[in-house]
Amino acid sequence: MQNSRITNWLSTNQKRFFAELIGTFVVVVFATGSVVLAVKYSETFGLWFVALAPAVAVTIMVYAFGKISMAHFNPTVTVGFFITKHMPKNLFPVYFIAEIIGALLGSIFVKYIIGTEANLGANAPDYHFQIPIIVGVEILATALLMTVIMLVVHTKGLRGFGGIVIGAMVGLDIFFFAFISGASMNPARALAPAIVSGYLDNLWLYWTAPFIGSAIIAVIYRKKFVK
Repeated sequence: MQNSRITNWLSTNQKRFFAELIGTFVVVVFATGSVVLAVKYSETFGLWFVALAPAVAVTIMVYAFGKISMAHFNPTVTVGFFITKHMPKNLFPVYFIAEIIGALLGSIFVKYIIGTEANLGANAPDYHFQIPIIVGVEILATALLMTVIMLVVHTKGLRGFGGIVIGAMVGLDIFFFAFISGASMNPARALAPAIVSGYLDNLWLYWTAPFIGSAIIAVIYRKKFVK
């Protein structure tokens, strides 16, 4: 009787909510915590670690929650899936809220458990580059990630390698583009450490460019593949 009550309480949408919350939490902890550790122990960790940690986290979370929520963990992916009609509009706030809460909890965890260096791992572009280049690179990084995600979705899992490919794309984007735009690709990952640390300077970039990059790929996919 008790198990039945628990099952009834956890509806399909509630399972999706908690899957997105937990998945985003883990991704943010690894993505921002790796930056904090890289600054704290500069002689031990480097860019390879900052790129590898979130790549592994994304890979694991995709396999853990992909069948429950399609493993967004990123508002730009949620927007993209909304455009491509892979999710109904009533689920949009469920995913969006879960991702923001999960990200904020992740940054709080980093602050009190890992450290406070580098503004809790908040994304930051290199303003030695011109603004159009920075914005363009962030759009490109997100577009590449969204392209891989749509490839995985279109092939229904890419023969079981979907999580690995998506995680690898996250790592490659960070490794090759972080020194220019910060390579966030994820507004929730950018928002959480910025709010918790109070370092809000670059949020304009990470709440515009990633959505543009994701929307471009989603629109192309919808026009070409969605009937």
